[in-house]
Amino acid sequence: MADFIKGILLSILSEKCYDEYFLNFNFLDVPCFKSTLSKGLGIGIIAGSILVKVPQILKIVGSKSAEGINVYAVYMELFAITANFSYSYVMNFPFSAWGEGTFLAIQTAIIAALVLHFGGSSAKAVSFLAVYTSVVLALVSGLTPKDVLWSMQAINVPIIVTAKAIQIITNYNNHSTGQLSAVTCLLLFGGSIARIFTSIQETGDFIIILTYCVSTVTNGILVLQLIWYWNVKKTKKDKKKKQS
Repeated sequence: MADFIKGILLSILSEKCYDEYFLNFNFLDVPCFKSTLSKGLGIGIIAGSILVKVPQILKIVGSKSAEGINVYAVYMELFAITANFSYSYVMNFPFSAWGEGTFLAIQTAIIAALVLHFGGSSAKAVSFLAVYTSVVLALVSGLTPKDVLWSMQAINVPIIVTAKAIQIITNYNNHSTGQLSAVTCLLLFGGSIARIFTSIQETGDFIIILTYCVSTVTNGILVLQLIWYWNVKKTKKDKKKKQS
């Protein structure tokens, strides 16, 4: 039983930190605190990512509409997520530092397919999923040179900015966030903030850290738009009630 508990703890703690906490009873070790916090956050982000975009998917399916969701923005976001987890996987970074990318990629690909489907092209939706699956297999198989994966990760920064900017501009032009899910946007914003810290602790990779910094800013703008347009919509409803 003791070995089982130790095995669970070692999934979060390093051997050194385990010894510091449970053999030396040194609970004030700063490097171990940072390392443990990073691992815990990483595992929490991965657990949350399993369902993070499900509200968005359910909202599209429930309304049978992808109104307000720009498919090109979704494509770019999917590229950024795929580049990130493929690069991290090949570089053998800890799973706790990038694992959510696999679940986010699956859910984002489903959203892209739904946008195509409800846009009137089910054939394109199926073809897209087939092509995307083939691309992912090629990227993580070891056949793709690391330099190519690094380059894909490097261009994530302008791609994330462009993808989010397209959605932000679409929201601005529509004076609405359409079928965007507030829950999904908030979770992505919170996750990207936490990932800045975990990336510093677990990878030290500048380009990944920069990617999450940019992602935090752009996700933050979308959250602000959700709040702004929700308040505007609420104000309009209140005025209509008063008039009636």
